[in-house]
Amino acid sequence: MKTLLLIRHAKSDWADMHARDFDRGLNDRGRKDAPLMAGYMAEEGFVPDAFVVSDACRAMQTATLMAAEFGISVDDIDWRHELYLASPRTLLAAIRSTAPHIKTLALLAHNPGITELVNQLCPAAAIANVPTCGIVTLSFDMQNWRDADDSAELLRFDYPKSLD
Repeated sequence: MKTLLLIRHAKSDWADMHARDFDRGLNDRGRKDAPLMAGYMAEEGFVPDAFVVSDACRAMQTATLMAAEFGISVDDIDWRHELYLASPRTLLAAIRSTAPHIKTLALLAHNPGITELVNQLCPAAAIANVPTCGIVTLSFDMQNWRDADDSAELLRFDYPKSLD
């Protein structure tokens, strides 16, 4: 059995309209929501054994805030440039490359790829949009991540406003 947390980065800052998209950081709400969501997931018993993250600024900031709540060292986060605005195919390749001993994997990236991947892996989920700092938790009846396919079961769909 494998558990996958698909996470969209927290709310980003649009104050500097001249900043490159890749370099945009989090706004105040994003900085508040990231530890809130990770803390909630940890309380619910969902703590990743591995954390794979886009290296865009907003994703890195989200992951750093979440790692503290998950009890993960920032040094143990797997930062990957190819996850920036990645297609579902690229995201799935990252999942399938995960070592078999990892039971719970968290992958943090961007829309539309995250939402599209959720619906590819779990067609029954029918999620129209994973909002910023949203976490979709899926379960797979498999022993090896390379076998990840469209057979996932939706365990939870959490996002900041759902905790209000």
